[in-house]
Amino acid sequence: MEHLDSYTHAQPPINYSSYLTNQYYIQKMAQRVTYRRRLSYNTRSNKHRMVKTPGGRLVYQLVAKRVQAPKCGDCGEALAGIPALRPMDFARVSKRQKHVSRAYGGSRCGSCVRNRIVRSFLIEEQKIVKKVLKQQEEEAKAATAKPKAAKKAKKSAK
Repeated sequence: MEHLDSYTHAQPPINYSSYLTNQYYIQKMAQRVTYRRRLSYNTRSNKHRMVKTPGGRLVYQLVAKRVQAPKCGDCGEALAGIPALRPMDFARVSKRQKHVSRAYGGSRCGSCVRNRIVRSFLIEEQKIVKKVLKQQEEEAKAATAKPKAAKKAKKSAK
């Protein structure tokens, strides 16, 4: 009898929350957590994370989807100066936060706008050059046509 008592008192008290023995790991059962909304499937729009409240309870907290920043329509680069928000949040934001003060602000990035301006300037310059060349050709034709017309006029006068 004494032998059994000494055996039971020799072991330290067991902490059942987590206690490692030689053979197995004893752990207290985790607290059950349930979805707080109606959607009960693990979809892209229903991601959750576990949060411990100040009262010590574990609850599910909804995680919003990752947001993609607005992109430039030409090069696909993220637009600077425009916040990356979910569509509803973006709709709530004021107008001055949805664009930058520049031509194509909020639609195209600055480098693409610069390229467009340079391209249109060069196209206009090219049009002017073509117009000048055409005018010079007409003047050259007129200069070569005048002597012939003068010769014909002399022949008809005789």
